[in-house]
Amino acid sequence: MEFLRGRYSWLLRPLLITYDVTIINLFSYFLLNLNQEELYFFSKGFLNNKNFLFLLYSIFFWCLSAHWVKFYKVYRYTSLLDILSLLVKQFCFYSIVVLAFVGIFRSVNIQVFTVFKYLFFCLVNITLIKILSFYLLKGYRSYLKGNVRNVVLVGNGDGIEELKNIFISSRELGYRINAIFSDKNDIEKTGTITDAFNFLASSKVVDEIYCAIDVLSEKQINAFVQLANLNHCNIKFVPNRLKLTTKRLKTDYYGFFPVLSIDEPAINNPFNRFIKRFFDVLLSVLVILLILPWVSVIIYLFTKVESNGQLIYKHKRNGINYKEFTCYKFRSLKIAKEVNGTYVKKEDERVTRIGKFLRRTSIDELPQFINVLKGDMSVVGPRPHMLSYTEAYSKKIDKYNFIYRHNVKPGITGLAQIKGYRGEIKNDNDIVNRIKYDIFYIENWSFLLDIKIMFETIINMLKGDEKAY
Repeated sequence: MEFLRGRYSWLLRPLLITYDVTIINLFSYFLLNLNQEELYFFSKGFLNNKNFLFLLYSIFFWCLSAHWVKFYKVYRYTSLLDILSLLVKQFCFYSIVVLAFVGIFRSVNIQVFTVFKYLFFCLVNITLIKILSFYLLKGYRSYLKGNVRNVVLVGNGDGIEELKNIFISSRELGYRINAIFSDKNDIEKTGTITDAFNFLASSKVVDEIYCAIDVLSEKQINAFVQLANLNHCNIKFVPNRLKLTTKRLKTDYYGFFPVLSIDEPAINNPFNRFIKRFFDVLLSVLVILLILPWVSVIIYLFTKVESNGQLIYKHKRNGINYKEFTCYKFRSLKIAKEVNGTYVKKEDERVTRIGKFLRRTSIDELPQFINVLKGDMSVVGPRPHMLSYTEAYSKKIDKYNFIYRHNVKPGITGLAQIKGYRGEIKNDNDIVNRIKYDIFYIENWSFLLDIKIMFETIINMLKGDEKAY
């Protein structure tokens, strides 16, 4: 059970619902003009009045759609990308609903342009208010110290430490750390885990408890759950940051017996695969026809000045389902032969002068759009590894998690790359975090996430990535 606390913040959701419903009906009255000759439903009965009928129709289906897509389930930790995704889903559904109304009632004679103008005005107004309320709340928490959640951290480890840093640095989230309890002596704390029970039993202001699940025993976890229920505060569990977490397990019940299985991620849905492939082909054709020819000539001239050898460097990589394919890059090294188990290091003498520029700006990856057009790769996805590295990394990562990243096509760019986990692997943490972001991408894929990753990749190309050497 989730407990809701706060003085007035609970009013925001019903206010937004009221505003949205008012907007969609107000604009329908003035833009769609459904019932020019009859403005009052009492004159010939409300069923003959299309304005009133649309009001009932729109309210019902707007609220139904909002419940289905969780349109109003926006939390303090929700990202702007998630909000934009919700807006797209909601208005796709509502557009179908409006067009269906026009089709059902043949007496309604409205031009398609008018319908789209109505939907556009609704989208703009609702989007502005939704985003404005989102940022106003962030400012209210950050500068006025309002709408704050009092939290207690229990346990220790990388997960708790990172969460503490997030709460401290991200004031706009509105989390106030009341106490930290741990049995370790090398961290700043309020008391031991045993002390936490006494603190929570006497405190009435704690809103949320965050427990390090890897540190606590089953008995302690059960005790904290019971204490949270008695005090009507939420309890959440924090995994070790270096352990890969997943939401892909689904539960099926054989009678009353639960059985877990791996759920198919949204990215592998046939419709989503079609959308992703369509975009891949469209973008790769544009790059191959408009950018690659003249860029190749310039890079070829600079490359020839420094070293002999071909322009394109070909190397084997593992793709979807571990299928091997030949990956293309502009050659940035003095040698053209792939050396197994040898990442390019900082100030590597093998890199040419033009190669340093190509690697820092990621222009050397442009020929991989040919791989995208061939179907070996996607524009966005987990980066493909050398064959020798695939075998080495699989021994360091839980094999089911490592296999899972090969359920989709590798990408020219990816979430791990824009988060700084690219290039040379210096320690196990680098590969663990890379796989962690790859799995997050697969399980949380959306078209908007792809757009965001591509946009941030372009920003990194323009300013240069410090790990691209």
